[in-house]
Amino acid sequence: MVQAYGADTGNGSAEQPGAGGSRFRSLRDRLTSDRGIWRRGIVLALCSVLLTLLMVVHAQIPNRLGNLGSLIETFLPWVALFIPVLLVLGLVRRSATALIALLLPAVVWLNVFGGLLTDKSGGGGDLTVATHNVNADNPDPDGTAQQVAGSGADVVALQELPGRQVSTYEKSLAGRYPYHSVQGTVGLWSKYPLSDTKPVDIKMGWTRAMRSTVETPQGEVAVYVAHLPSVRVKLHAGFTANQRDNSADALGEAIADEPVKRVVLLGDLNGTMNDRSLNAVTSQMRSTQGAAGDGFGFSWPASFPMARIDQIMVKDVEPLSSWTLAATDSDHLPIAARVEL
Repeated sequence: MVQAYGADTGNGSAEQPGAGGSRFRSLRDRLTSDRGIWRRGIVLALCSVLLTLLMVVHAQIPNRLGNLGSLIETFLPWVALFIPVLLVLGLVRRSATALIALLLPAVVWLNVFGGLLTDKSGGGGDLTVATHNVNADNPDPDGTAQQVAGSGADVVALQELPGRQVSTYEKSLAGRYPYHSVQGTVGLWSKYPLSDTKPVDIKMGWTRAMRSTVETPQGEVAVYVAHLPSVRVKLHAGFTANQRDNSADALGEAIADEPVKRVVLLGDLNGTMNDRSLNAVTSQMRSTQGAAGDGFGFSWPASFPMARIDQIMVKDVEPLSSWTLAATDSDHLPIAARVEL
């Protein structure tokens, strides 16, 4: 029996001593003998280099031509999709040059966005805030309001409130939030008293931004609610974002002039933290998602989130946790954050 077993295992099916080394030498011989392995895939290697440059110098891409720079920055994380495509093509072409060059965009992408892949959230916190663009055509305003309130937020901001539905939102949230104010199409609901509440002029001709002082147990916090103008991608005009950009500048000026030290901004900014056109705001505030979130926190469109255009940003406030809430009947996802004052 032992002899039979030994005969079976020694009859070509099992590796003999040195078989691994033979395989390695065979592979090495094929690689060294196939001189085309370095010549093939030059175009793929150039694509990797261009992808790398796109991530490294995106801020230098001009906005003069259809706001191209801002458009690329809005969806910049998605350039990662090209990396596996180039990998497969490099393997099919059996190109060492293409595969080695692919390390460039992979390393740069991880350096730029890798930190967003980890969960940076922590416990504790003094104040929980939530914000949601509820969509003017929302078929279930009551259910949407209850769902956002169910997050346990102390302060809730809503955008795109149509006049015909304001009373529905007010009734739905009255039990949890005794203090609230609606200015134009944005509103703020709070468990704590509000004072010095007023609209903020963001150069639109009607009210889509407001500010209020929330009297928390830890002291005053200035809370801004904003819904910046929508942007569009048009074949003949490119990324039409000029009105959004002007409103962002006006909002940034208002926040810079804010007398209360601690500031929280809640709203739909129709732009991401990467978009240079929001610098008037992003240069003086921190994103709770970037500082203490889990993942990218994409919020739009709700059916297949591709960008985080809904933002919670803070100034002189410490973010502890940031997350995306479950979908409602809006085309945006609600988001929430917990901060320390």
